[in-house]
Amino acid sequence: MATIPITKRGAEKLKAELHHLKTVQRPAVINAIAEARAQGDLSENAEYDAAKDRQGFIEGRIRELEGKLAAAQVIDPAALDAGGKVVFGATVELEEEDSGEQVRYQIVGEDEADLKEGLINISSPIARALIGKEEGDTAEVQAPGGIKHYEIVAVQYV
Repeated sequence: MATIPITKRGAEKLKAELHHLKTVQRPAVINAIAEARAQGDLSENAEYDAAKDRQGFIEGRIRELEGKLAAAQVIDPAALDAGGKVVFGATVELEEEDSGEQVRYQIVGEDEADLKEGLINISSPIARALIGKEEGDTAEVQAPGGIKHYEIVAVQYV
């Protein structure tokens, strides 16, 4: 099985979700199924059907999270020493050359990507264009609106 890169923060988030599913959600759905069973005829019991569906979702998510955590290669960005190069986990400040607009992104794994939070997926076009570059370099990104050029203003490992 291939390893999946994930930041330390992302791994902690997945572990917290897994713990919540196992200790809160799973027992709650088991109780809901027991209560629905106590009502009698299961063939026309919507609560029972809904609880069983919910149980299936929870168990599927637990298996998915356990698989991801088992395959995870946890990377602590603060412990990186990439010599100023853009690598997985790095936080990059960019300036769009045409508009002068500045943006700040951290390159993270697929499960933790959230553009609103400035977390971009390692396999996104912009992340792929940035990997290996250094402060002062220019990255060319194929965006939906055409090609954009970004200057790397700063690279941090936080």
